[in-house]
Amino acid sequence: IFLKPKMLFFVTEKNVDPETMLLPYLRKKLRLTGTKYGCGGGGCGACTVMISRYNPITKRIRHHPANACLIPICSLYGAAVTTVEGIGSTHTRIHPVQERIAKCHGTQCGFCTPGMVMSIYTLLRNHPEPTLDQLTDALGGNLCRCTGYRPIIDACKTFCKTSGCCQSKENGICCLDQGINELPEFEEGSETSPKLFTEEEFLPLDPTQELIFPPELMIMAEKQPQRTRMFGGERMAWFSPVTLKELLELKFKYPQAPVVMGNTSVGPEVKFKGVFHPVIISPDRIEELSVVIHASNGLTLGAGLSLAQVKDILADVVQKLPEEKTQMYQALMKHLRTLAGSQIRNMASLGGHIISRHPDSDLNPLLAVGNCTLNLLSKEGKRQIPLSEHFLSKCPNADIKPQEILISVNIPYSRKWEFVSAFRQAQRQENALAIVNSGMRVFFGEEDGIIRELSISYGGIGPTTICAKNSCQKVIGRHWNEEMLDTACRLVLDEVSLPGSAPGGKVEFKRTLIISFLFKFYLEVSQILKKMNSVHYPRLADKYASALEDLHSRHHCSTLKYQKIGPKQHPEDPVGHPIMHLSGVKHATGEAIYCDDMPLVDQELFLTFVTSSRAHAKIVSIDLSEALSMPGVVDIMTAEHLSDVNSFCFFTETETFLATDKVFCVGHLVCAVLADSEVQAKRAAKRVKIIYQDLEPLILTIEEAIQHNSFFKPERKLEYGNVDEAFKVVDHILEGEIHMGGQEHFYMETQSMLVVPKGEDQEMDVYVSTQFPKYIQDIVASTLKLPANKVMCHVRRVGGAFGGKVFKTGTIAAVTAFAANKHGRAVRCVLERGEDMLITGGRHPYLGKYKAGFMNDGRILALDMEHYSNAGASLDESLLVIEMGILKMDNAYKFPNLRCQAWACRTNLPSNTAFRGFGFPQAGLITESCITEVAAKCGLSPEKVRMINMYKEIDQTPYKQEINAKNLAQCWRECMAMSSYSQRKVVVEKFNVENYWKKKGLAMVPLKFPVGLGSRAAGQATALVHIYLDGSVLVTHGGIEMGQGVHTKMIQVRILRWEDCLSPGGRGCSEPIVPPNSSLDGRNACQTLLKRLEPIISKNPKGTWKDWAQTAFNESISLSAVGYFRGYESDMNWEKGEGHPFEYFVYGAACSEVEIDCLTGDHKTIRTDIVMDVGCSINPALDIGQIEGAFIQGMGLYTIEELNYSPQGVLHTRGPDQYKIPAICDMPTQLHISLLPPSQNSNTLYSSKGLGESGVFLGCSVFFAIHDAVSAARRERGLRGPLRLNSPLTPEKIRMACEDKFTKMIPRDEPGSYVPWNVPI
Repeated sequence: IFLKPKMLFFVTEKNVDPETMLLPYLRKKLRLTGTKYGCGGGGCGACTVMISRYNPITKRIRHHPANACLIPICSLYGAAVTTVEGIGSTHTRIHPVQERIAKCHGTQCGFCTPGMVMSIYTLLRNHPEPTLDQLTDALGGNLCRCTGYRPIIDACKTFCKTSGCCQSKENGICCLDQGINELPEFEEGSETSPKLFTEEEFLPLDPTQELIFPPELMIMAEKQPQRTRMFGGERMAWFSPVTLKELLELKFKYPQAPVVMGNTSVGPEVKFKGVFHPVIISPDRIEELSVVIHASNGLTLGAGLSLAQVKDILADVVQKLPEEKTQMYQALMKHLRTLAGSQIRNMASLGGHIISRHPDSDLNPLLAVGNCTLNLLSKEGKRQIPLSEHFLSKCPNADIKPQEILISVNIPYSRKWEFVSAFRQAQRQENALAIVNSGMRVFFGEEDGIIRELSISYGGIGPTTICAKNSCQKVIGRHWNEEMLDTACRLVLDEVSLPGSAPGGKVEFKRTLIISFLFKFYLEVSQILKKMNSVHYPRLADKYASALEDLHSRHHCSTLKYQKIGPKQHPEDPVGHPIMHLSGVKHATGEAIYCDDMPLVDQELFLTFVTSSRAHAKIVSIDLSEALSMPGVVDIMTAEHLSDVNSFCFFTETETFLATDKVFCVGHLVCAVLADSEVQAKRAAKRVKIIYQDLEPLILTIEEAIQHNSFFKPERKLEYGNVDEAFKVVDHILEGEIHMGGQEHFYMETQSMLVVPKGEDQEMDVYVSTQFPKYIQDIVASTLKLPANKVMCHVRRVGGAFGGKVFKTGTIAAVTAFAANKHGRAVRCVLERGEDMLITGGRHPYLGKYKAGFMNDGRILALDMEHYSNAGASLDESLLVIEMGILKMDNAYKFPNLRCQAWACRTNLPSNTAFRGFGFPQAGLITESCITEVAAKCGLSPEKVRMINMYKEIDQTPYKQEINAKNLAQCWRECMAMSSYSQRKVVVEKFNVENYWKKKGLAMVPLKFPVGLGSRAAGQATALVHIYLDGSVLVTHGGIEMGQGVHTKMIQVRILRWEDCLSPGGRGCSEPIVPPNSSLDGRNACQTLLKRLEPIISKNPKGTWKDWAQTAFNESISLSAVGYFRGYESDMNWEKGEGHPFEYFVYGAACSEVEIDCLTGDHKTIRTDIVMDVGCSINPALDIGQIEGAFIQGMGLYTIEELNYSPQGVLHTRGPDQYKIPAICDMPTQLHISLLPPSQNSNTLYSSKGLGESGVFLGCSVFFAIHDAVSAARRERGLRGPLRLNSPLTPEKIRMACEDKFTKMIPRDEPGSYVPWNVPI
């Protein structure tokens, strides 16, 4: 396997275990750690590599991206594997892709960046000048949690021929034109700048300079004798036959062995479901499996073709053949565009997709309705079977026999008067398993419109693809009209039944989609028939036509606006410049080291946890005997082993590490298995036998906690004015509530740590991915009964955190350190994605209840609120979260009479914890929902009610802190103007009148985000600055680099103009939490040093830093200085309900426009405009990156990110397959961000502001835009009264809120008559 320039690694039969995947092989054996572990299931793209293969028959080399976590090393015989290290490095020469993604600010935490780089690189190897469609398609399988994707797209666009225009026209206007669809152009000489990078400076892309395919592998492919290869491991044998005859013989000998091509189906089953296959057969370049035969009656495609190859073949056929012949091929291509990501499509085979018969397969329902046939072969001979419902349901008489191989698939041409369509709806538009999908085909035979044949199949409805055969039979002979449609809908609903307890939940939504898709098919066919014979068929109503258009992601365009540097600033002063992240290039080359990238330590052990499978139970017994007897297992530690150090007290409540006699949630840590390797530890963990006895009550939801009075103490209350008296004088009073679901952090780097005993004086080195090293140091020291100075905590960088790498990280670190100390050996612990999501908790689900008293003009005079947060099984940071929620719940509004109470509910879920925004995204949404409902009641727009209740410059908050809201009003006005809100509102309303099944919505929300921790002690910071005798400088400070660029800003704000600080050789940074206060102490230390050096510099002004440092040393002048910042004045008296908890406020506003599909619940964000007051930006590129990254994360929170728990408290959503964060397809088509002109705030460094958290809330502008669109749909359908939509506003909630004849037609289950698959948390 070719892996790096001038280095060949040959995999031989001697040293390859068939169970070894490429990812651990690269990372552990070859020490190529640029390729990252993100999920282990091919769902995130962090492990993307390029696979290149030479075909000796065609003489062509095929390059394609692939997920290293799913590729068995055995399958790579003769392949060249290119990793991120292979295309460029800082030691040699970086590749243009690496340079551009770094310099375009496309990296933040950097963990996903190598995967992004390899996806783009592979595309450029195949298409040196790609289109924007090809770029977004190539990145569809890569997830990023930090950037929001805009800068990554900007980097990609520099490789396109046309990088300026978005290549689409929204509302009929080009994105580069002025008008209601776009910002005014930037004027020459204006004080604002539109560019964050200089494209002219980039290295050119020269395809002739790329790595060549290794000649050795070409010769090997050409000359090596063809023979079956066999690889044997401890438990598994892997056979790679190279001829069809050998393949048939192996299948005859091992009939139960799966045939694996891309391992995208078998691999996840083995990893996540514990399926084991002692023998695997993997055909290698067998010609008969890759055939493409154009016959007179259709197309025959080899079962071994990848889905990407099938897509290309079909595209070619569609171009060449008449449209009437390619109906099926066009429908297949439609699904292939959104099926998984590019990596999976290039790995998965057509045959594997068909044979696996997944219930949510996108292609099988289509192939089933298309009269496709399967060509089978065995030693007994050939056989052909139909790809029918019987085959898909694995009926013995219609199934493939164990000894048979699927050779190819026959896909017939469509006929004249035959129409085929494909439909799907998923949680996310692309790279997401369908909730429901469908294939539909109708054949009329002639132009009379009488149905001769009808086939309808659905996926995602049951355990297999379901065909509505009887329903179709009953409408044959009928005319294609609305009467037939109504009959067909009722027949299909009766035949395709779905029980209320069906796996996957969303039962009523699925039932609605079944007939919504059928209606879409009816409209599609009706429109085609009208075009073919305008006399015979009635014209489709104009307002129905939009139902036929998909909400495709159009090409993205963006504009950014920030203040240019003033002429008075020194030209060498970097403050205010969009300087690239200091680690940006290392992120892009894979050289940035994360915790699990550290090499193995001698005699290192691996620790994995055994977690509770019950939500509330007594532990009756734990049997460790079988697990301890397994090879490689060193120890298994329980609460008994930790004894008196099995807990730690932080804040007010003691947190226990390992369960003692009871468990309080599924995912509760019970014991820790210690073994020589990760594989051995995980196998042993599965053999630990625990017997439980369930306990009552089982409390999962907030409502259940309220019912059982299950709360953590204390509750919090804030009161301002006289609420009860105000309610007596208002015109109207309304009461309402909104429920908001939780959110998974989904940091790309899972919880990771390595604890190394130093072997002397009981000292311990803890290398850990955390936001809070002090807490880790304290908890480890307490657990080991050591003074804190014996524990050294190292944090180089963190691969994303968002609040999730503090408390639970400390618990895991304490147990890991205990194990390392007990055995005197290094111990590593890295959670898999599913473990991480199960154990660590996330954002608190909230229930908000409100009672508002308001006047006819929309002024809210009285507001009484109750906040309930689902804290989980232990307190964690829940008290702080509800405190911050209460203090920030007013958002941008002055409520003269306000009362808000908050409770943290104790439930049997994993403890929820800190998350970006810290209570405000929930509290703010509750307030905005109340405002929206008040507006509806007054007959006013929500924006008008927001404006009338907004703070007016100098004012007072509910906790009696003075506020100057001048910049809030300015943000609101600028956002109104920049977004052309008024003009676009008219356009949106016109669109809604003209379109019945598609609706647009427009919403604008303001933002007031107080910054502070409520305590001076929590805001203090220290820095240590050394000048070395060669003139280089080391800055050690208390900030953690986790993507926000704290080190980069630290270098920018140094007061001495240390030119060498910006070069890698002249700067050092310690590894060691967060706020911009770190920079204040750094400046303080620099000023001290400058003062000491002034006399020396004045005597020798032309000297170098080396000269000045040496002179200072000779004169015994200290070249080290400590800077210290005490923290801002901060206090809050909850007894009095007043204080000064925050130092300053971040203001902003966001306007979003969406379009929804009323038939499916799908939505697309068309455009978002954001205006933010950032004070004076130290680095506009980093600040804009924080704003848009937070916005996209917030958009996910309020729309698609949905956690599902079973009624027993088991988390269903444990990875990217089930839990969907925004992908590149979810970006607003247009994204415009503008920073207010600099405003002075003398209490912060350079008058800058912290921006990492505030932008999350702005994502709710999308929520309320969808709310606006749904309201328009409901008004048109005659549905009046208040509309209350809960968060997240998923396709299910959107569709079911757009009530129509189809939602009324579906059967409904009586509550209590079934056990649901999931419960709303």
